[in-house]
Amino acid sequence: MTTGVRRRMGVEERRQQLIGVALDLFSRRSPDDVSIDEIASAAGISRPLVYHYFPGKLSLYEAALKRASDDLASRFVEPHEGPLGERLLRVMGRYFDFVDDHGPGFSALMRGGPAVGSSTTNALIDSVRQAAYDQIMSHLRVENPPARLELVVRSWISLAESTALIWLDGRRIPRAELEVQLVQDFAALAAVAAAHDTELATLLSDLLKQEPGDGPFTDLAARLLSLASS
Repeated sequence: MTTGVRRRMGVEERRQQLIGVALDLFSRRSPDDVSIDEIASAAGISRPLVYHYFPGKLSLYEAALKRASDDLASRFVEPHEGPLGERLLRVMGRYFDFVDDHGPGFSALMRGGPAVGSSTTNALIDSVRQAAYDQIMSHLRVENPPARLELVVRSWISLAESTALIWLDGRRIPRAELEVQLVQDFAALAAVAAAHDTELATLLSDLLKQEPGDGPFTDLAARLLSLASS
């Protein structure tokens, strides 16, 4: 008879395994409720061995958040093809895929979790927001955005975050409807700002000319006209 021999992992491989295990546990429960003992058990190693790779739960938590933040930031990457409304709708679909799959972890990332207020956590959150901002600006093809456009984009990113956090608490609005609503929120914010900025008005006008008749931006315009005439 032969017996299986457990392969020893290298240092970096083991670290990555522990990060993956922690992320999996954080996706189902708040990091505050996950103990080092649980992480060790799920990884198939002893508690002291976890501390060999990470000096404490906070350092493991921050490493897990780094991987999660990189994943979340990548959800905003979208080819520059097709109408802007459809592109944003695809981005929101991937964004909510992440939120759906990592609810407690997403909440911990955005609210700080056990590392609330730490410079590392704040930097990770800021990096996600900046990545989202840079991606949106690249789709708008604006290198030096006017102040109102920067306000629109950063406000919309914050709105997407808060909307996702509220949605996780009960999921009372169908996800697909919320994704469309957020895309239309972007158009509404941009339209209000464009009413006070001629440069932004020209940019928005050019973008709307590329929108199809059944796109989310056009749908919003039709709904607003219906409200105004009722």
